Amino acid sequence: MAIYRLKELIKSIRACKTAADERALIAKESAAIRTALKEDNLDNRYYNVAKLLYIHMLNYPAHFGQIECLKLVSSPRFAHKRLGYLGIMMLLDENQEVLMLVTNSLKSDMNNSNMYIVGLALCTLGNISSVEMARDLCGEVERLLGSSNSYIRKKAALCALRIVRKVPDLYENFVSRCRTLLNERNHGVLMTGITLITEQCLIHKDSLNEYRKMVPSIVRHLKSLISGQSSSEHDVGGVADPFLQIKILRLLRILGSADAESSEQMNDILAQVATNTESSKNVGNAILYEAVLTILNIQADNSLRVMAINILGRFLTNKDNNIRYVALNTLTKTIDIDNNAVQRHRNIIIECLRDADISIKRRALELAFALINENTIRVLARELLLFLEVADNEFKASMVSKICQSADKYSPNTRWYIDTVLRTFSIAGDFAKEEAIFNLLKTIGHAKEIQAYATCQFFQTMQSGNLQEGLVLSSLWLVGEFGEVLLNGGKIEDEDLAKYTEDEVIGVVSSILNTSDQLAKQYAITALVKLSSRFKNSSNEIRSLISKFQSSLDVELQQRSVEYSSLLSLESAIKNSILENIPPAPINKEDIGHSKENDDKITKTKNETADFLLELESLGLGGANQTISKQSKPEATLDLMADIFGQTITSKSPAVQSFQVYNNNGLVITFDPLKDSAGNVNIDVKFQNNSSIMISDFLFQAAVPKSMKLQLLPPSGSVILPSNIINQQMKVSNPSNVMLI
Repeated sequence: MAIYRLKELIKSIRACKTAADERALIAKESAAIRTALKEDNLDNRYYNVAKLLYIHMLNYPAHFGQIECLKLVSSPRFAHKRLGYLGIMMLLDENQEVLMLVTNSLKSDMNNSNMYIVGLALCTLGNISSVEMARDLCGEVERLLGSSNSYIRKKAALCALRIVRKVPDLYENFVSRCRTLLNERNHGVLMTGITLITEQCLIHKDSLNEYRKMVPSIVRHLKSLISGQSSSEHDVGGVADPFLQIKILRLLRILGSADAESSEQMNDILAQVATNTESSKNVGNAILYEAVLTILNIQADNSLRVMAINILGRFLTNKDNNIRYVALNTLTKTIDIDNNAVQRHRNIIIECLRDADISIKRRALELAFALINENTIRVLARELLLFLEVADNEFKASMVSKICQSADKYSPNTRWYIDTVLRTFSIAGDFAKEEAIFNLLKTIGHAKEIQAYATCQFFQTMQSGNLQEGLVLSSLWLVGEFGEVLLNGGKIEDEDLAKYTEDEVIGVVSSILNTSDQLAKQYAITALVKLSSRFKNSSNEIRSLISKFQSSLDVELQQRSVEYSSLLSLESAIKNSILENIPPAPINKEDIGHSKENDDKITKTKNETADFLLELESLGLGGANQTISKQSKPEATLDLMADIFGQTITSKSPAVQSFQVYNNNGLVITFDPLKDSAGNVNIDVKFQNNSSIMISDFLFQAAVPKSMKLQLLPPSGSVILPSNIINQQMKVSNPSNVMLI
């Protein structure tokens, strides 16, 4: 026999001063319980199992009491059954093999004349039912759903909920019973019935058609609640049965989704809920929120959707941050449904950016960016830039990126875009990503009419002492590419551009070399070497500034300094050709906005890119004494390989006529191919210098498709004197016999 009764055991455990004392006491009592359970005394078993369950609640082993719980369940006494079923729910789960022994007891108790014993069995099955138990006892639960006792119907509905979740295919067994549950007047039965129907609709879409026929009945229940016709027993804060209202609204949301007829039947009642529910208390706000979600998820009238969004707008003025957070989160998901209705609350959303709660700020910021379009870009960009000035660092990186992306996509014109990005970089350029900088420079590279303005504005901002990284890198790149415009000044639209001297420009650029930012120094050195071909009076000063870094500890700076110093020692013609402006990068339509100005950019860019590619093609694959024109078909560039390895060459015609592949700056390159018996093509390459300048350190390189092999033999020389020729042999083989079309 155990040494304690339950109350005494609880007092003794609470009196333990250390965890070790508690463990020792529990171990001693557990041993006594094991000994006592061997006796076949039902009353003692009841008390020992009760103590064992308390020990289990303290997270100590109690698994040895599982069989004792089963023995208590078989007792005819209600108290014993109640404790036995409680022990089964606590000590067993659906994965325990012992659970199989419970099935017969459950089935027997479900047929008991005592409704409370039936309730115990249903409650146990609803908590620990396995798949096998669900299939075995589904018929009993279905039968009890039709019981005349409301208490049993409620318990059976909850048990059916577990069965449907464990075995979704069994939902059909409860459809007809659920229809009758919707006509219930008992609050508990109606609540559990609606919960069961909702679960069936979520698990099996096929059940939607069955329950959509019941929408009028569901609507009547909701109407009686808001009209005050129901009992006040379940009212909370003056609101009639809010829990049942919310359950009904959730079910209507599921039934009305993607169904016009059902949506039409619930439009009126949803409007009544939205207008008649008191919003001064949280319970009313909870119902309004569910009503809003329902309206936004069904095929509601436009006026009803606007009303729902206006309710969310009212939530934004609530002092409770939880309500405001929910409103912001929901409005973000609502933009695609009715953007114009959300736009009406733009000012309140912007006000939320100033909230002290960081979660409110984050959600408001996300919503503000989602509201940006062609019509709102100016207003919202201005507000977002104001917030960027005072925002915490954790917001700045994403804000800079999103502001630049939005400005790039929706900008009314290029000048506005440049001004916006300039201000963004001026405020938080240290957080600017490479993508934002690249997109800016790409846009400026294509907008020739704005290059002078952009260069002057960025340079002037950097000159004022603003050394935000994104601003500095962009400014240095612009100065390197278009620095000559700073010497000319001028006027664009209504604004005069500042005019600078060469010394002023070089002084600002060289000042960056004294900063600790290594990347900025690299940009500055590159900008200086580019300026050397544009500023004729400052070449010596630039050379001196660059040469200082030849012994820099930074490998990148040292390498650039050495290479640029060598470049500056070349002849002016060669140096200037190397330091020409970089061709603008291609612009894809998805990368920029949709204004007419930007559409023109796309067309122009495509033409320029096509011309550039055709020029490259003309350098390497032209016909004899000809250059591919803009109107030439691109397919013509593949004829050379087709002639060499295609069907046109036979044993009777082993060679292709020699042809010129390059003719520029006095250098003429001619190919003279000859096909041997093994199928290889030997090409005699001739390099002729028609200029008056000697070409030294000459190196020729070539490439072929991966399916072919190329062998380049040493040339006859590396220096081509004026009017002289050198030769080089090139062998091309096609081992895979790949046909080039």
